[in-house]
Amino acid sequence: MGITIRKATESDESALSRICLLTADAGVSAEYLHDFGELPGLVYAVPYVKLPTTWGFVMEEKSAGEVVGYILGSTDTRTYEAYAAKHWWPPLVEKYPEERAVKPADITYIKLLKNMNKALEESVAFSPAHMHIDILEAYQKKGWGRMLVGRMVQHLRGEGLQGVWLGLDPRNEGARKFYSKLGFKGVEGTPPDKHQMGLTFSDFESEGQ
Repeated sequence: MGITIRKATESDESALSRICLLTADAGVSAEYLHDFGELPGLVYAVPYVKLPTTWGFVMEEKSAGEVVGYILGSTDTRTYEAYAAKHWWPPLVEKYPEERAVKPADITYIKLLKNMNKALEESVAFSPAHMHIDILEAYQKKGWGRMLVGRMVQHLRGEGLQGVWLGLDPRNEGARKFYSKLGFKGVEGTPPDKHQMGLTFSDFESEGQ
């Protein structure tokens, strides 16, 4: 495969949105769950090429010019949350009134826009940086996920950070195994039902990076 990893840009918005939807149901497509298929991406992907403190990298299939995976995040979760609360979520609340939604998944996301989850104090204490990663199914289990994480580690180390965390969908056991293999562990002090995992970069490097 002619895959390259490059910096994500705002021009990747539609690709990020598509990949997010195609992996939003615990790693598989959530298309059937939504009338407004853009909603998962507007929460978990697109802001990371729009808002301050964010960073991202994409996998691009060069022959097709197609983005097939991404890793995205913020170097400063609290600043990201504050900016999004003021500038990102309110316009989306106006654009997607709850009465427009019929399918339960759309209703869930629209309610989330009104009351967005905030990071746990224990996770932010572990690291100010958080991340999201998604790769289309055809490109999984080929080593690209590890390469994306490696590129992230390189970037965040350059920003003076030593770790990163994420929230895991508990239904996605494959993702849990993937993260554990790379050195992610449960974030100390977080409730088990919140499914928080963190990576100390030295642990990733000890896995052969």
